[in-house]
Amino acid sequence: MTTDMDQCKTLLQNAVRECKSEWIALSGGLDSSILAHLRKDQKSQAITIITKDFLGTDLTFAQIIAKHTGIHLSLTQVTMEEILDSINETIKILGNFNDIEIRNSIVPYNYLNTLKNKGVDSVITGDGADEVFAGYNFLLKKSDNELDEELKRIKKIMHFPSRDIAKSLNMKIETPFLNEDVIKFSDSIPVSKKINVKEGKKFGKWILRESFERDLPNNIIWREKSPMQDGSGTNNLTYLFNTIITDEIFLQKRTKILEEDEVYIRTKESLHYYECFRKLNSLKKSNSDNKCPDCNYEINANSRFCRMCGKFPIN
Repeated sequence: MTTDMDQCKTLLQNAVRECKSEWIALSGGLDSSILAHLRKDQKSQAITIITKDFLGTDLTFAQIIAKHTGIHLSLTQVTMEEILDSINETIKILGNFNDIEIRNSIVPYNYLNTLKNKGVDSVITGDGADEVFAGYNFLLKKSDNELDEELKRIKKIMHFPSRDIAKSLNMKIETPFLNEDVIKFSDSIPVSKKINVKEGKKFGKWILRESFERDLPNNIIWREKSPMQDGSGTNNLTYLFNTIITDEIFLQKRTKILEEDEVYIRTKESLHYYECFRKLNSLKKSNSDNKCPDCNYEINANSRFCRMCGKFPIN
C-alpha cells in the first residue's frame, strides 16, 4: 500500500527529474537539502552565499549536505561593498523598498549573478516549500481550521522575487516544490501532515521531514525554519545601518520624506533602501480604499502586508 510518505517522495523525485539545471541554490535548510539528495546521482553542483563580514548560519549546514550527498559545493563569500551594490541592483529590479524583501532578495541576486558570470543560465531552488507545506513559523500558532484557510490565502498571493531577479538576468529558476502535482498532493493531505509535534516542539513541513528522515542527517531534518537573511548573514544589515546612520540624520530625513513624499520611514535600514529606490523610481500613490497607511501603495486583496514598504500587519 502506498503511503503519503511514498507519494511525497515519488512526486518530488518526478518534479526534480524534470529540472534541466545542473545547479542547486543550497542553504543547508530542509528544502534545498532534499533537492540535493534527489539530485545527488546526476552530477549536480550547489552554490551557497555567505556574507564575508557577517556571521550566517548556512555555511556549516550547507557543508554537511554537500559532504553527505557528494555534491560539489561552490561557496561564495560576498564583501560589504558587494552587498551594498547588490542592494542597489535588487531594488532596481524589484521596484520597492520593502526592507524584509530586499534583505532576503540580495541572496538570490548574488547567487544568480555569480552563476551568470560562470555561464550558467538556470538554477534549482527550494522556493515554494514553505508556502505549500506550511513551513513558516507564524503558521505554527494556528488552529487546524485557521491553518487550512491561511494556506489557501497564501497560495493565492505567493510571490517569489527570485523569479523577477532571474528574469532580469535572462536566467531561469526551477522550483520543484511548486510543481502542479506536488501542490495537489499537499492540498490532499491533512493538516497533521503539515504541522506536528516532536518531543514537545512543533514543526512545519512535517511530511517532508517524515519522508526524508532516513535519507538526510538528523540535524538537517529537524533544523528549525531559518529566514534566508539569517542563514546568509544579511540580517546584520539592520545593525549596520543603525550604526552608520545617526539618530539626528535619521529624524531629519524621515521628517522631510514624510512632508514631501507622504511616506513614513520606520527604520534606518528602510531609509537607506528608500533613498536607493527614489533615485530610480517615482512614487505611485493609490486611489484605492485598500492602501498602505505608511506609503499609500495599493494592497493586494488577500495580502496582510505592503509589498512596497514592508509594513505589517495592514489593519
